[in-house]
Amino acid sequence: MAERPLDVLHKTLDSPVIVGLKGNKEYRGKLKGYDIHMNIVLEDAEELADGTPNRKLGKVIIRGDSVIFISP
Repeated sequence: MAERPLDVLHKTLDSPVIVGLKGNKEYRGKLKGYDIHMNIVLEDAEELADGTPNRKLGKVIIRGDSVIFISP
């Protein structure tokens, strides 16, 4: 049986992920939580510009409707 998207997210809890957002923004951090709307909580997050860290943000909540991808 194929894995469902939320099953994949559950396996990556407390692991580093990259989250791509609308407007060509990317954030990297440790996945601390999510919900069925794909709202994401990242810890030790940093904003990326062209794949390199641009600024450190700490703990962030990302609204699910702006998420394009999550890469474990």
